[in-house]
Amino acid sequence: MTPTLVRRHQPSPTSPESRARDWAEIQERMLVPLYEAVYERLETGPGTRLLSLGCGSGLALLMAAARGAVVRGVDTDGRRLALARERLLPEGARPDGPRLGLGGPEAVTGPDDPLFTLVTAFDPLFCAGTGPQGLARGLARAAAYAAPGSPVVLAGWGPQERCAASSALRVAARLADPMCAPARWRPSGRDDLENLARDAGLTPDGSGRVSCPYGYADMGSAVRGLLSTGAFDAAVRATDEEQVAKELAEALHPYLRGDGTVWMPNVFRYLIARV
Repeated sequence: MTPTLVRRHQPSPTSPESRARDWAEIQERMLVPLYEAVYERLETGPGTRLLSLGCGSGLALLMAAARGAVVRGVDTDGRRLALARERLLPEGARPDGPRLGLGGPEAVTGPDDPLFTLVTAFDPLFCAGTGPQGLARGLARAAAYAAPGSPVVLAGWGPQERCAASSALRVAARLADPMCAPARWRPSGRDDLENLARDAGLTPDGSGRVSCPYGYADMGSAVRGLLSTGAFDAAVRATDEEQVAKELAEALHPYLRGDGTVWMPNVFRYLIARV
């Protein structure tokens, strides 16, 4: 699976439901190279018991399940989870099939379940959500459900100069209410992932970089896809969605190509830590 320009999406009234759908249909697939690189490096397959933190609408879980892994996923967004259920549980829950839950790891584990052998936290926009401290607590809690020595994978942005999306995300930081610091995007620091792992009681054990370009069929799809990430939520609350969308489109203009598509090269970084 490789990223391609997503199909053209017609504008529609925005709502939490449509944002979740935009994430699933437009934005989530941009991270496929990241998922593939991690699964390949860690030889994910039969025998892997995967716990995905912030599993979203389930694409990464679907890819792991296709490799033969037993997958469990949790998220705090019930709308995205509903879409994940459509993907992973089209015929309803099965005892040996994927399991999805709202909240933390306890939502998908029972007292007699085996420990997980892989934990992932792929969301590179964690600073737009609970922030590093909240993530560290969540990772530490999740690590208690993993076997000793198991890998925990964290992901984040690469160097700003190699991430075209940084210019768009700076719009989110500039327009957001300064009093909403935990919900504002900020650039990734060189050691952010390592510091996060150590704060969670994990031991860093290798890292890698992956090219994850963002490709959109048109400017409208690009704006909708980026708005669906959650990175712009604080800016929308502080101003209004029309203003955020307008300034976001202006920031994306340098990446608009002659055929109307939008192409933004990005590099993501992942860290492997051990329980």
